[in-house]
Amino acid sequence: MGETSTKPYLIRALHEWCTDNGYTPYITVQVDEHTRVPMAHVRDGQITLNVGTLATNQLVLGNEFIEFQARFSGVTENVWVPVAAVSAIYARETGAGMGFEVHPYEAPTADETAASAETAVVDSNESSDDTDGGPDDDEPKRPRLTIVK
Repeated sequence: MGETSTKPYLIRALHEWCTDNGYTPYITVQVDEHTRVPMAHVRDGQITLNVGTLATNQLVLGNEFIEFQARFSGVTENVWVPVAAVSAIYARETGAGMGFEVHPYEAPTADETAASAETAVVDSNESSDDTDGGPDDDEPKRPRLTIVK
C-alpha cells in the first residue's frame, strides 16, 4: 500500500488550530452523489459546514470521511462527506485556512478492500495523465495550496 494523503491530516491540524484559538472551523464541500448533507442548504453544488465542537455531535475527522450530526433549521441531520470532496477549511472569524483540490470520490468495488479504496485517495494527490502537455510535465506536480479568504 502506498503513502496516505496529507489532506485529512491538514484538515485535522487546521481544525485543532481553529479550536485552540477560539475560532469557528468551517469546511467547504463539493456536493455529489457520495455526499450526505441537507440538500436545501447546497448552493451552486457546494455547501459550507460549521465543524466546530459546539455545532457538531459525534464529529469524526477521518482519513476517508468526515461525519457528524448537526442541526439545520432546528432538525438534527447526519452529515457524511468524503475528505476528497473538501475544497477548504478555514476560520470563520479571520478567513485563515487552506484550500484543496477536489477529486471525485471513487467508491471501492465489491472485490476491493478498504486499503485499496485508501490508495485511490492517495493517487488523487499525484500528478495525473490528463495534463495539458506543457513543458513542465516531466516534473512531479506539487499540490497547490491557497489561503481561503
